[in-house]
Amino acid sequence: MTGQMTRTALACVLVFGMSAVQADVETGRAKAKMCVVCHGEFGISMLPNAPNLAGQPEIYLAEQLKAYRSGKRSNEIMSVIAKPLTDAEITDLSAWFASIAIEVKPPK
Repeated sequence: MTGQMTRTALACVLVFGMSAVQADVETGRAKAKMCVVCHGEFGISMLPNAPNLAGQPEIYLAEQLKAYRSGKRSNEIMSVIAKPLTDAEITDLSAWFASIAIEVKPPK
């Protein structure tokens, strides 16, 4: 990698907070089994107080899980669930939910 490419990659990591861990969508899907009760099998919630996760931006999902893990964001359930997650697990979960395509159809 050239010096310029290295600096550019480093800048992306610093600016966007990208994880150095490579996301594994299938590992995230397996780990997401713990999320099904509240957020649905494919990230579409069946509960009125649980958000849909499917199709959300990966970086947003990771930031929210890290905020729950650190205590910066608080929720009775999510704070407990996120506490033991590693950075790699957060990356994989975020990749899984972000990979689910959502189709929006405006009303006719």
